[in-house]
Amino acid sequence: MTGVITASEPSWIAPFSGLSPRAFGKLVTVLRRQGADVVRKGRPWSLPLEDRALLVAAYWRTNLTMRQLAPLFGVSKSAADRIIDHLGPRLALQSRKRFAKDTVLIVDGTLVPTRDHTIAERSKNYRYSTNHQVVIDADTRCVVVVGRPLPGNRNDCKAWEESGAKAAVGKTPTIADGGYPGTGLVIPHRRERGRTELPAWKEDHNKSHKQVRARVEHVFARMKTWKILRDCRLRGDGVHHAMLGIARMHNLALAG
Repeated sequence: MTGVITASEPSWIAPFSGLSPRAFGKLVTVLRRQGADVVRKGRPWSLPLEDRALLVAAYWRTNLTMRQLAPLFGVSKSAADRIIDHLGPRLALQSRKRFAKDTVLIVDGTLVPTRDHTIAERSKNYRYSTNHQVVIDADTRCVVVVGRPLPGNRNDCKAWEESGAKAAVGKTPTIADGGYPGTGLVIPHRRERGRTELPAWKEDHNKSHKQVRARVEHVFARMKTWKILRDCRLRGDGVHHAMLGIARMHNLALAG
């Protein structure tokens, strides 16, 4: 069976991966260094590493079913499934472990509708979802930490700690919205009991805070152009691997 989409034709890369050919080439080079193309026992892969990486990226980008995606690459449904299971975890973003002294981070939670009800719960969007705590660098807008997914009904205060995001960030100054009271994060000023409005200087601080924190919302908007984050059919750790892989590709796309 002959495939239609191939990484050997650069015009296919951007629409099906969200990356420029140059950035996609960097991703493949890193995968090769990690041993993703090492010859293994048994039946060899029917696609080269470049096409396998593009298949995984295309699955996350388009959210096509295996029956729809596999013929586009000239492989069987089961082969496409094995490729995603094998390469998906290898594409995962590695959380940053050290931060410069002047680094400022921004955190927020985003909901990913997830069909695996063993890891998801009904959330404020009335769908079974998982809560993902995402931390970005305020200056570069690159994703630096993604916490483990929690049920969508978990509030951000608990998810911040339980997902591992808090431990990964450590004492680095981190901005958050008003949904993180009592966490030690930098959140907007609130009105004191008995007062109808905030002092002018607090209003000014809140306005500045809102403008900076909006950067994480812009990151979510870009990440969700990979449509699997709008309706994830993967089971188990699949949604976590997809979130980490998309975060990595988002960073590559920013770097160009």
